[in-house]
This record gives sequence, structure tokens and C-alpha cells, in this order.
Amino acid sequence: MESADFSFDSATRNRRRNGTSPRRISRRAFPLAPFYNPRTVTLRKHDLEIVATAALAIYMAYIGLNGPWTPLHIAGAALLVVGFIGWLTARLQIREFFTPRAEARGLVTTGIYSKIRNPIYFFGLVFFAGIALYLSVRWWVLLAILAVIVMQILRARNEARVLEAKFGDAYRQYRAKTWF
Repeated sequence: MESADFSFDSATRNRRRNGTSPRRISRRAFPLAPFYNPRTVTLRKHDLEIVATAALAIYMAYIGLNGPWTPLHIAGAALLVVGFIGWLTARLQIREFFTPRAEARGLVTTGIYSKIRNPIYFFGLVFFAGIALYLSVRWWVLLAILAVIVMQILRARNEARVLEAKFGDAYRQYRAKTWF
């Protein structure tokens, strides 16, 4: 009786005995779709921010279905939507240049960055203000938002120093024609 071989067919078993490998299908015969290339499409750790913020927006929408629709609630919901869409747009446009620390990987001057120097910070604040209005939060949350504003202004100044050191006149011209 032959030894136990868990292969699917006798051709595979014979290849194993002979030491030859199975024939592989060429990528040229079956090319990948042009928009999907697994070597370039990877989930970055910063992309989890987008997923977490989207989950928070969905949760806020769920709460809104059962909540009272006062003018304050409606204003908060509008700020949430504007803040999230603006933040997501800025985050997707900066893509590979985004870093949690101030690093000068590149200077993005197109899209929303052609009008606002720090749209992620700006629309993040709009989003947090929308949360505060939407949930009718206590005064201490407003103090936390104020602390975030101070932190983001300090971060923006630090990033401006790093970008000016690397890009010089190009960054100064960009800064002169944009806001915040």
C-alpha cells in the first residue's frame, strides 16, 4: 500500500516525487484591474483614523434618529457633516504626506490645500464643535475643545517652521496665499 499523501490528484503526487514544481499562471495572461494593484494598495495605520471617524459619524447619525431636533441639535448636525466631509477630503488629498509628527515629506498645494494650509485641523475643530452642539454637552467638554484648539495652533506653527526650513520660498509663497 502506498504511503499517505494528502495531495488532490496523481499529477501533483508525481510532481512531488520528481521534484518539479507545479506550473504557475502568468500575471501577463490574467492582468489585475488597473485600479487594483496589491503592491501599492495597502492599509496604512493612519487610515484607521478615517474608519474611526466614520464610525463616530454613523453613531451620531444613529443617536440623531432618536433625539430631539432642536435648532441647536440641527446646527450641531450640520457642523458634524461639514466637518467630517472637509476632514475626510483633506485627509485623502494629503495621503502619503500625512504624518503624526511634523515632517516635511512634500508640499501639497492643490485641492483644498490651495485655500487652507491646515484643513485637517480646521475641519477637525468644526467636527468637534458639531459634537458639542449636537450632544448638548457640559461646559467641561467645551474646555477640552479649547485645549484642542490651542494644541492645534501650536502644531500648525511647528509644522510651518519645518516646512519653511525644507521648502523655503516655495512655502512662503504658499503661506501668503492661503488661510490658517
